[in-house]
Amino acid sequence: MSNVFPKLHNATWPGVVGKGPGTPEPAIDLQTMIDLTAAAEVNGVKFDGVDLFLCAPHVDIDSTDDDLARLADTVRAKGLEIGSLVAPVWGPAGGGSAFGDASERARFVEQVRKACRIGQKLRELGVRPSGVVRIDSSGGVADWAKDPAGNTKLIIDTFSKACDVAEGYGEWLAAEGEICWGGMHSWQAMVDVLEGVDRPKTLGFQADMAHTLLYLLGYNAPEARLVPETFDWSDTATFRDAYVKLAAALRPWTIDFHVAQNDATVKGQGTHDKTGRHCLPNDPNGKLDITWCAGQWLRDEHSEPTRTIRHLCWDGCMFTNEVMMKPATWNSILGAMINVRDAHGWRE
Repeated sequence: MSNVFPKLHNATWPGVVGKGPGTPEPAIDLQTMIDLTAAAEVNGVKFDGVDLFLCAPHVDIDSTDDDLARLADTVRAKGLEIGSLVAPVWGPAGGGSAFGDASERARFVEQVRKACRIGQKLRELGVRPSGVVRIDSSGGVADWAKDPAGNTKLIIDTFSKACDVAEGYGEWLAAEGEICWGGMHSWQAMVDVLEGVDRPKTLGFQADMAHTLLYLLGYNAPEARLVPETFDWSDTATFRDAYVKLAAALRPWTIDFHVAQNDATVKGQGTHDKTGRHCLPNDPNGKLDITWCAGQWLRDEHSEPTRTIRHLCWDGCMFTNEVMMKPATWNSILGAMINVRDAHGWRE
């Protein structure tokens, strides 16, 4: 029989990140993203849920309880659940840098508090059985590099305060490692922050397969690259050895997971800095054997499923609207996720 865990979710924020006024493409509204997700089907298997972006025009971070009840009803009406939530910790969204001045750091923590309140309410409404609140350092690599040790210390302090808040709401925070976020821009810097906070029951790592591939290449941190500069992509053995090392360093902290494909390049759009480019699963330039690579995160050192991650998410961040509006896009993505679950999931 097929595995039923982890559940399969789709991210809704590709409808808004890097889109809207002043960008090449208009935003796609939340209802449309939910409809596209609910319509996908592969051999009778459908998505189980959506992960949400807590920022207008999708879900306002200041949503009332009535707003959240309507949101829960909207998602349930499509046979879906809600999983992980993205806290809008960035300055333009009302937050601030985790290594900025005192007022910026206070705004960061306040946005985490608001996100945790929403997470708690959605659990109370019975529509959110699993998931984390996603955060990042909300500051660029160049700014962090002005004082690496001092800024990492500030990130640790801010994340620690955010953990205090999250615990009060029964929430789990996950820091998404991306090359664009200062102090989180390499696998080693990310480990330093996680170990510095040292709150494994409250703060973990969100691994995205597109972003972590750039970790392996040392894109913004050459000193942390795990393959040679002259690396040849046809050398599968060298790649897999490096990938195993990468996953081994971060897997003990990993509590949320994005299945993805990447072609070893970066993309930025709108206000979002360059980060790992998300590609379609069957992109001819894709570098990842999705099922094998996912297994390095979802299985422990003894090759047993960790069962830590209750749902997988596909992040199509910065996909073009043309690609996103095609039903075939989501069917191909769902198919790739089913393959991952069949290979590395479980039944209960």
